[in-house]
Amino acid sequence: MNDQKQLANFVQHMPKVELHLHIEGTLEPEMLLTFAQRNDIALPYKDIESTRAAYQFNDLQSFLDVYYLGTLVLREERDFYELAQAYLQRCKRLGIMHTEIFFDPQTHLSHGVALEVVIGGIHSALKEAECEWGISSAMILCFERDRDAESTVSLLHEALRIGDIVGIGLDSAELGNPPRKFQEVFQRAKTLGLHRVAHAGEEGPPEYIWEALDVLDVERIDHGVRCLEDPRLVQRLLRERIPLTVCPFSNVELKVFPNLKSHNMGNLLDAGLQVTINSDDPAYFGGYLNENIISTVNCLERDFNDVVLLQKNAIEASFCSRDEKIGMLARLERYIASFKFVI
Repeated sequence: MNDQKQLANFVQHMPKVELHLHIEGTLEPEMLLTFAQRNDIALPYKDIESTRAAYQFNDLQSFLDVYYLGTLVLREERDFYELAQAYLQRCKRLGIMHTEIFFDPQTHLSHGVALEVVIGGIHSALKEAECEWGISSAMILCFERDRDAESTVSLLHEALRIGDIVGIGLDSAELGNPPRKFQEVFQRAKTLGLHRVAHAGEEGPPEYIWEALDVLDVERIDHGVRCLEDPRLVQRLLRERIPLTVCPFSNVELKVFPNLKSHNMGNLLDAGLQVTINSDDPAYFGGYLNENIISTVNCLERDFNDVVLLQKNAIEASFCSRDEKIGMLARLERYIASFKFVI
């Protein structure tokens, strides 16, 4: 058995944590068409082939255009439940023991879908997966940075009234939408004891990472791959041990890097940064967590030690309790000890 096959085997059943996953980004083409037909939503795609062809992008904005069109088919609590349930079933197959899920309520509200419908459907699936499969999870409400920030504080309070939200995030079109727009709602979230994350330094410059840290006081940077352009920023990320939730397939599909071999994940690891691998919007970017890990590690010629480090980083960076993290680390160590390597 060669090293690549062993690595794929190792990753397949390794207990894993995913920290950067947009639940709307798990809307596979088949499910998109099913929901559209069920909810009588007209789409510009005629069949599964034309739908799959639409899942091709040139940059972040072209992806978002298709992504937000797809969200039109999510209308009822049943839709959000089935969407989340399908992802969680994959988690079970992929060995994901904990996942922290982003959702975009502003998009659904703009479609006339009530917040109770969105949160209720997702939350039901998460609770079911925890009871039936032992998969722990958390919900992170993301604000879309290309929208007006004025109503975000009231939206946050309404979401907290409805469901169990552990934190807030910032996503959508990065260029021209600096983090400082959302200072008020992030300050309120901190006051309320919520966790805070933000997309920064993917298409946007390193300055956006500085802003996310200094103005929004975030605990994790989603993406953050452009941090290496600023050595002083790297030193801060190291000093404060700020995690980066890197999404390799996403970065390649959105042309942040021309191909996987040119991705800078290896350089981020070599710099000592707390890097994690995640799948972002896997239905659109060609692979879920396991594929992201296996392909990236192989393309960059990294090894088993890097795979283990990435998962230990993810456990440490999660918003789980200390005892939960200790339990997940013990589970990972037991798996490593039990795996039979072929020399």
